[in-house]
Amino acid sequence: MKKTFLTIMLAAGFVGAAFAQDQEKKTITLESSSDAKIEFAKTTHDFGNIKEGTQATVEFTFKNTGNAPLVLTSVTASCGCTSPKWTREPIAPGTSGSITVVYNSRSRPGKFTKTVTVKHNGEGGTQYLTITGFVEKAAAEPESPVQNQ
Repeated sequence: MKKTFLTIMLAAGFVGAAFAQDQEKKTITLESSSDAKIEFAKTTHDFGNIKEGTQATVEFTFKNTGNAPLVLTSVTASCGCTSPKWTREPIAPGTSGSITVVYNSRSRPGKFTKTVTVKHNGEGGTQYLTITGFVEKAAAEPESPVQNQ
Protein backbone atom coordinates (compact mmCIF):
# COMPACT_ATOMS: atom_id res chain seq x y z
CA MET A 1 0.00 0.00 0.00
CA LYS A 2 2.83 2.33 0.85
CA LYS A 3 4.43 1.58 -2.53
CA THR A 4 1.21 2.37 -4.39
CA PHE A 5 0.72 5.61 -2.47
CA LEU A 6 4.35 6.62 -3.07
CA THR A 7 4.06 5.79 -6.77
CA ILE A 8 0.89 7.88 -7.09
CA MET A 9 2.52 10.82 -5.30
CA LEU A 10 5.63 10.59 -7.47
CA ALA A 11 3.51 10.46 -10.63
CA ALA A 12 1.48 13.46 -9.46
CA GLY A 13 4.75 15.37 -8.88
CA PHE A 14 5.94 14.65 -12.41
CA VAL A 15 2.58 15.63 -13.92
CA GLY A 16 2.61 18.87 -11.89
CA ALA A 17 6.16 19.69 -13.01
CA ALA A 18 5.32 18.94 -16.63
CA PHE A 19 2.19 21.10 -16.42
CA ALA A 20 4.19 24.00 -14.91
CA GLN A 21 6.77 23.80 -17.68
CA ASP A 22 3.99 23.71 -20.26
CA GLN A 23 2.48 26.86 -18.70
CA GLU A 24 5.86 28.63 -18.85
CA LYS A 25 6.05 27.91 -22.55
CA LYS A 26 2.60 29.40 -23.12
CA THR A 27 3.35 32.63 -21.25
CA ILE A 28 5.24 34.88 -23.66
CA THR A 29 5.75 38.55 -23.00
CA LEU A 30 6.47 40.83 -25.94
CA GLU A 31 8.66 43.80 -25.04
CA SER A 32 8.34 45.55 -28.39
CA SER A 33 5.41 47.88 -28.86
CA SER A 34 4.00 49.86 -31.75
CA ASP A 35 5.40 53.36 -31.40
CA ALA A 36 6.30 56.04 -33.88
CA LYS A 37 9.62 57.81 -33.34
CA ILE A 38 10.67 61.08 -34.97
CA GLU A 39 14.33 61.70 -35.72
CA PHE A 40 15.40 65.05 -37.21
CA ALA A 41 18.53 65.48 -39.33
CA LYS A 42 18.99 68.79 -37.44
CA THR A 43 16.87 70.81 -35.01
CA THR A 44 18.57 74.22 -35.31
CA HIS A 45 19.47 76.49 -38.21
CA ASP A 46 21.47 79.73 -38.25
CA PHE A 47 20.70 81.95 -41.25
CA GLY A 48 23.72 84.13 -40.46
CA ASN A 49 23.35 87.71 -41.74
CA ILE A 50 20.36 88.39 -43.97
CA LYS A 51 19.12 91.64 -45.49
CA GLU A 52 15.98 93.22 -44.10
CA GLY A 53 12.95 92.23 -46.19
CA THR A 54 14.27 88.75 -47.00
CA GLN A 55 12.00 85.70 -46.69
CA ALA A 56 14.58 83.35 -45.15
CA THR A 57 13.61 79.70 -45.67
CA VAL A 58 14.94 76.44 -44.24
CA GLU A 59 13.71 72.86 -44.54
CA PHE A 60 13.98 70.53 -41.54
CA THR A 61 13.81 66.88 -42.61
CA PHE A 62 12.89 64.02 -40.33
CA LYS A 63 12.49 60.26 -40.47
CA ASN A 64 10.09 57.93 -38.67
CA THR A 65 12.49 55.47 -37.04
CA GLY A 66 9.70 53.77 -35.08
CA ASN A 67 7.47 50.88 -36.06
CA ALA A 68 4.09 52.67 -36.34
CA PRO A 69 2.84 55.57 -38.52
CA LEU A 70 3.97 59.03 -37.34
CA VAL A 71 1.44 61.88 -37.41
CA LEU A 72 2.33 65.54 -36.84
CA THR A 73 -0.69 66.85 -34.93
CA SER A 74 0.41 70.52 -34.88
CA VAL A 75 3.36 72.65 -35.90
CA THR A 76 3.33 76.19 -34.45
CA ALA A 77 5.78 79.09 -34.54
CA SER A 78 6.62 81.30 -31.58
CA CYS A 79 5.51 84.44 -33.45
CA GLY A 80 3.67 85.63 -36.54
CA CYS A 81 6.88 86.47 -38.40
CA THR A 82 7.64 82.75 -38.75
CA SER A 83 5.44 80.38 -40.72
CA PRO A 84 5.82 76.60 -40.90
CA LYS A 85 4.50 74.21 -43.56
CA TRP A 86 4.70 70.47 -42.94
CA THR A 87 3.91 67.00 -44.18
CA ARG A 88 0.30 66.39 -43.13
CA GLU A 89 -0.07 62.75 -44.16
CA PRO A 90 0.96 59.97 -41.75
CA ILE A 91 4.64 59.07 -42.17
CA ALA A 92 5.10 55.30 -42.47
CA PRO A 93 7.91 53.62 -40.51
CA GLY A 94 11.24 54.08 -42.29
CA THR A 95 10.06 56.98 -44.46
CA SER A 96 10.75 60.72 -44.24
CA GLY A 97 8.88 64.00 -44.08
CA SER A 98 9.76 67.67 -43.80
CA ILE A 99 8.88 70.96 -42.15
CA THR A 100 9.64 74.14 -44.09
CA VAL A 101 10.06 77.26 -41.97
CA VAL A 102 9.94 80.77 -43.45
CA TYR A 103 11.12 83.82 -41.46
CA ASN A 104 9.86 87.22 -42.68
CA SER A 105 12.57 89.75 -41.85
CA ARG A 106 10.59 92.78 -43.04
CA SER A 107 10.85 95.62 -40.46
CA ARG A 108 12.75 93.38 -38.06
CA PRO A 109 16.40 94.47 -37.98
CA GLY A 110 18.74 92.91 -35.43
CA LYS A 111 19.33 89.49 -33.91
CA PHE A 112 16.50 86.95 -33.82
CA THR A 113 15.82 83.53 -32.32
CA LYS A 114 12.52 81.82 -33.11
CA THR A 115 11.13 78.46 -32.05
CA VAL A 116 8.80 76.06 -33.86
CA THR A 117 6.95 73.54 -31.67
CA VAL A 118 6.22 70.19 -33.32
CA LYS A 119 3.56 68.03 -31.62
CA HIS A 120 3.29 64.43 -32.79
CA ASN A 121 2.05 60.98 -31.80
CA GLY A 122 5.57 59.59 -31.46
CA GLU A 123 7.88 58.93 -28.54
CA GLY A 124 8.10 62.07 -26.37
CA GLY A 125 5.21 63.81 -28.16
CA THR A 126 6.91 67.20 -28.66
CA GLN A 127 10.01 68.39 -30.52
CA TYR A 128 11.41 71.94 -30.80
CA LEU A 129 13.10 73.46 -33.84
CA THR A 130 15.06 76.72 -33.59
CA ILE A 131 16.08 79.30 -36.18
CA THR A 132 18.49 82.16 -35.52
CA GLY A 133 20.18 84.92 -37.46
CA PHE A 134 20.85 88.62 -37.77
CA VAL A 135 18.81 90.97 -39.97
CA GLU A 136 20.89 93.78 -41.45
CA LYS A 137 18.94 97.03 -41.53
CA ALA A 138 18.08 98.08 -45.06
CA ALA A 139 19.63 101.31 -46.29
CA ALA A 140 17.23 104.21 -46.17
CA GLU A 141 15.84 105.01 -49.58
CA PRO A 142 16.72 108.52 -50.74
CA GLU A 143 13.77 110.84 -50.91
CA SER A 144 12.80 111.92 -54.38
CA PRO A 145 12.70 115.66 -54.93
CA VAL A 146 9.25 117.13 -54.77
CA GLN A 147 8.33 119.17 -57.81
CA ASN A 148 6.28 122.29 -57.21
CA GLN A 149 3.94 123.42 -59.91
